[in-house]
Amino acid sequence: MITLYQIKPRFQGLLRPLLRRLHRAGVSANQITLAALALSVIAGGVLMVLKTPLAFAILPGVLFIRMALNALDGMMAREYHQQTRLGAILNELGDVLSDVALYLPFLFLPGSHPALVLTLLFFTVLSEFCGVLAQSINGVRSYAGPLGKSDRALAFGAWGLAIAIWPQLLAWNNLVWGAATLLLVWTLINRCRSVLREQAS
Repeated sequence: MITLYQIKPRFQGLLRPLLRRLHRAGVSANQITLAALALSVIAGGVLMVLKTPLAFAILPGVLFIRMALNALDGMMAREYHQQTRLGAILNELGDVLSDVALYLPFLFLPGSHPALVLTLLFFTVLSEFCGVLAQSINGVRSYAGPLGKSDRALAFGAWGLAIAIWPQLLAWNNLVWGAATLLLVWTLINRCRSVLREQAS
């Protein structure tokens, strides 16, 4: 299954000059992780306060910056020997909390069915739990798709921009939430199956 996670090394290469500057400035991996979480919470708060389709035009930019920060914190930790247990906790919790903060505002869009958005968020969290579960069992974090973190960022960022430009697309919101939920169920199944394949081998 092809996901955006597979192009991560190329993306990291583009970020390496910025990584060096941040390290020289004394910025730590955990600070970058917290910055990504703070950005997500602030942006999610803005979207929940405004509750207008036009406001969602900020979502692609916020998600891209968050993706870059997520890549930078991992690179900083690995390449400058800043890997800690606290960092691992912040990384996993930060990802889940950021997803909830950024995608919960979809619930307040006109026509969105609250149960569908909440179900979407539930399976978002559960899919990340399955990725961590794989790591606890076989020592390898599963990033299997089709709707991993980066893929969600692309999909929901694009949808946020689409409804900002063409508000009439709001009529399709619930179909998008339902389709995304099915892809998330597929994602968590694939992540659990990755553990079983490792066991079988």
